[in-house]
Amino acid sequence: MGNESLSKLLDEWEGRARKVNGRKEEQLSIYKSDSIKLAALASMYKLSKDDVVATLIHEALNELEAKMPYIQGSKVIRIEDGEEIYEDAGPMPRYLAEQKKVLQAS
Repeated sequence: MGNESLSKLLDEWEGRARKVNGRKEEQLSIYKSDSIKLAALASMYKLSKDDVVATLIHEALNELEAKMPYIQGSKVIRIEDGEEIYEDAGPMPRYLAEQKKVLQAS
């Protein structure tokens, strides 16, 4: 096993530790058909169902956030390279504000 293999292994362990340590247990209801799909994926990839669910939710939320549209507001918030940058009047600022409220409440 060379240095590169050990580095890869350490990176993998660090990634797993970050995922597990950053997780919070939640209870949720899902459709029976989705439960079957999750169990099949878990079995196929030799993962726990919890790992599959956590990863899917994480990726879905990241994709959802990336798809939130920017809607140009009327207020200029800064100037970059001589160009006016307008506030975002779309859903993202409200979403971030709600996240902040939840974080402060916990």
